[in-house]
Amino acid sequence: GDTLVLNVHNKLDVATSLHSHGIYNNGTNYFDGPDMVTECGIPPGESFTYEINTTAQSGTFWIHGHTRHADVDGLRTPFIIHSNKPPEDYDEELLITLEDWFSQEFYARMEYVDNHKYDHDKLSVNYATGLLNGYNANRTAPIKFRPGKRYRLRVISMATNNWSVFRISGHKMTVIEADGVRSMPLEVDGLNLGPGQRNSVIVTALNSTDFNYAFEFISTSSTLNNESGEKPKIYQGVVEYREGAPIKDIPEQSNKEPVWPDDMALQAVDRQPWLPVDRTIDLPVTLYRDSLRATFWSLGKTLYQPTIVPTLYTAMSMGELASNKSVYAPQTNAYVLRHLEVVEFVISNPFINDHTFHMHGHDFQVTEAGPCGELVHGYTEIDYRKSGPWPIRRDTVQVRAFEYVRLRFRADNPGVWRFHCHIAPGHDYNGLAVILIEAPELLQKQQRIPDQMKEMCKMQGIPTAGNAAGNPGFDLTGLPPAITLTPSYH
Repeated sequence: GDTLVLNVHNKLDVATSLHSHGIYNNGTNYFDGPDMVTECGIPPGESFTYEINTTAQSGTFWIHGHTRHADVDGLRTPFIIHSNKPPEDYDEELLITLEDWFSQEFYARMEYVDNHKYDHDKLSVNYATGLLNGYNANRTAPIKFRPGKRYRLRVISMATNNWSVFRISGHKMTVIEADGVRSMPLEVDGLNLGPGQRNSVIVTALNSTDFNYAFEFISTSSTLNNESGEKPKIYQGVVEYREGAPIKDIPEQSNKEPVWPDDMALQAVDRQPWLPVDRTIDLPVTLYRDSLRATFWSLGKTLYQPTIVPTLYTAMSMGELASNKSVYAPQTNAYVLRHLEVVEFVISNPFINDHTFHMHGHDFQVTEAGPCGELVHGYTEIDYRKSGPWPIRRDTVQVRAFEYVRLRFRADNPGVWRFHCHIAPGHDYNGLAVILIEAPELLQKQQRIPDQMKEMCKMQGIPTAGNAAGNPGFDLTGLPPAITLTPSYH
């Protein structure tokens, strides 16, 4: 496989970093990208080179900023790794990126949060414009089809807040990939992607050039109130068989629900069976909303907050104490994992907001989903759903309102990995994350942080050794206290 070399020069006035979303970075944890987890960020005016080994992977990925939520403001790009043996025969490959674009920069909007003036129900700047391949989706170039040809569409949600629905009138899609993992073919009417998710689908073009067809892109968010013309935002463009041909009008079938990809229905091509669980970790989504309706989220009751020393540097410098979660401080929500143990996460979301959760350094089996919480606000009881014998693996999973999801993965990648909500505004920004400290005793033996990365920390006055506070042992003096949330259900 190839090694992707990313030569980054930071022309911003703040530090920056890049994360290759979905890439394992096995043996090179320090290239993973999240600031104050695996690095200090590239200081303004400085340059750094990431080396991304792609040997073990192929599929549809993307690269984005992972310092100060720069991905929200546009630091993001597709990343495709081609396999020597394509999973399906097709004639042509097309890339489709779906994004949300906001009229104000991220931190200008988040001032409302920091100043406790945030009421997302009334903040118009939180309603985004939908972009398809970088352009307003109503004005993007036609998607060109030739009769009878088979197309692989690689569809990437590079959104940071909104869900993205994509479908083509009069055409079925067959899913063959989810987040870089090949899946057995599954026919659907369209795609419904949460922030950070990807699918590849096969679409067979029709045999006539008499008509062109409409594609539809719907951008919407459960975090915002319904607003005419704003939520949802519906965009249409053209799938072009012949320039100037009329667009065929295909009425909606009101009595038929569209079929979307379901993780419980998708099965992995490599037929990896359910992993036997060694350890189960419950991760309840917790929401706190104060009297001014400022919202804070956590997995469990502790709000994730960055530490004084990047967490990887703590794991590398604390010797035997690196296996004791106390050195990472309560506010990292750290879980220390044994090498090769099979871990099951149970993520329960008893609230009206949807989430997508992304795991760095791994993909995971999605094995079960079902209702949780009080099922209020018009939601009704649904069946508990389990995967078939070969669960699909993903690196980003949807956890819908009033639903739980079970995930399984093997801790086979020593390192420090972030697991977090991929909705930036109000969710990841406000602490909806945990840190996985995986086999720290092996990490210390197998990896060495490049000297340049430590030098970039020094340039910013960030210590590179010690516990979360930069101290020896369990002395966390100098670190702000952890914030524990009391759940709110309003």
